[in-house]
Amino acid sequence: MEVVVSDLTYVRINKKWAYICVLLDLHNREIIGYSVGDNKNADLVYQAFLNCKYPLSEIKLFHTDRGNEFKNKTIDAVINAFNIERSLSNKGCPYDNAAAESLYNILKTEFVKNREFKNLNELRLELGDYINWYNNHRLHGSLDYLTPMEYKEKRN
Repeated sequence: MEVVVSDLTYVRINKKWAYICVLLDLHNREIIGYSVGDNKNADLVYQAFLNCKYPLSEIKLFHTDRGNEFKNKTIDAVINAFNIERSLSNKGCPYDNAAAESLYNILKTEFVKNREFKNLNELRLELGDYINWYNNHRLHGSLDYLTPMEYKEKRN
């Protein structure tokens, strides 16, 4: 919970786009919060914070790209209320948020690819199942081939 990174990605539902926001603990690559919605906006990020499974006061640093979804009064209010320091990627440098981008690459390859979701509720439910699997069963090479939860317990 020292550093949490976030970004947004899109998923096709019928002929419309839906958006996913996740909060990723950089230490053990655990997805600690997520949200799904019709709009790519601050409310989507806010909902991910509300869905966080740990106290927000434990987050020390929140890193994102420079998107308007992250730089606004709504998100400022959250990070100020919990004394979270903000970190933004450098302009024109997508590598600064590589952990979040990598997560979305994995998510789209393992979860979204060749799938059709009927509606937001189906996406939300199935994403929750995927995140449970990702956190508790998927082995991560960068974590000594442990799951995020195993790695966290081993390091505590």
